[in-house]
Amino acid sequence: MVGVQSIPSPAITADERSHEVDHPSSQVAQFGIEQPLRLDCGVDLSPFQIAYQTYGVLNADRSNAVLICHALTGDQHVANVHPVTAKPGWWETLVGPGRPLDPQHYFIICSNVIGGCMGSTGPASINPATGKVWGLDFPVITIPDMVRAQAMLIDRLGIDTLFAVVGGSMGGMQVLQWTAAYPGRVFSALAIACSTRHSAQNIAFHELGRQAVMADPDWHSGGYADHGIHPHRGLAVARMAAHITYLSDAALHRKFGRRMQDRELPTFSFDADFQVESYLRYQGSSFVERFDANSYLYLTRAMDYFDIAADHGGVLAKAFAGIQTRFCVVSFTSDWLFPTSESRALVHALNASSARVSFAEIETDRGHDAFLLDVPEFFDISRAFLQSAGKARGLKDKDG
Repeated sequence: MVGVQSIPSPAITADERSHEVDHPSSQVAQFGIEQPLRLDCGVDLSPFQIAYQTYGVLNADRSNAVLICHALTGDQHVANVHPVTAKPGWWETLVGPGRPLDPQHYFIICSNVIGGCMGSTGPASINPATGKVWGLDFPVITIPDMVRAQAMLIDRLGIDTLFAVVGGSMGGMQVLQWTAAYPGRVFSALAIACSTRHSAQNIAFHELGRQAVMADPDWHSGGYADHGIHPHRGLAVARMAAHITYLSDAALHRKFGRRMQDRELPTFSFDADFQVESYLRYQGSSFVERFDANSYLYLTRAMDYFDIAADHGGVLAKAFAGIQTRFCVVSFTSDWLFPTSESRALVHALNASSARVSFAEIETDRGHDAFLLDVPEFFDISRAFLQSAGKARGLKDKDG
């Protein structure tokens, strides 16, 4: 396994957490002032860096590289213990020995997106022009900006064509942007629980979260780093609200119902009487230990701006005209954040552009987060698609 760093103690300090922002426990690709990243907002970002992890070995003809694109609150630690939380990698259900993405067969790359807070340049990073944290001076970024930065990383690694680009949610948006912007560099694409544009409802939920962060008095108009504090309360509320959208009513009812938390009777107070309340509070408090509040603002805004058809006269099929990439699109029946109707619209556009596309709607009550959980049908579909694409690519089976 390549690129997995040593794991620090779970007892990590705030200083050590902030250290991950610019000096991550992973590999880093640095780009100097002679290699700026041209952003959609018109700014040239330089210098900048991308933090990433790799797993497996690149084969001789460099044909087995897989890029995994992470979701909103993910990072590069897809299949190794997280250096801040000491928890397992966020997609070890899909990535690992015997999994659909097996490092013995593929060279797997996962990078922290531009605007993130786990080593890639973002609002929590030091602005080299001032020597201070960027904060809100950091330029606004988009999904295409993230993908352009990833393409620069892939160039740095000496890889011309990716065997597959894989991702769910915001990661799925990046997958689709890769195929639209670099169709000749993506042999296959696995786009999961995503859409070609953010809906009004999703923009509304993101605005709710951003306002929660900005209403925290510790936010200081984005300058909290200068005060040595962090808007934990606002960010925790934002995470709680978002986490509800990742689940389904059925999943919440099955897991919690109306059961009390460590008590038989209500306290007639605003304590966490119900298990579901305690669960959400835990989700909020644990999230703020590893994520930067301004990064949350920037990444949610990037998702809001995403609309592939907008650059093609509003006609989605034009974004994929003549594309040779093989697609697999996956949705989940209980995902109301990115419902199946949006995946079907993507599939119809791909069909109209004569693209090779397979589509699966998986029945589950586990909501949007189903792609991160143990859903055997999803694993079977992913494995079958990758194996089929591998045969078409001429990849040898790991046992062959």
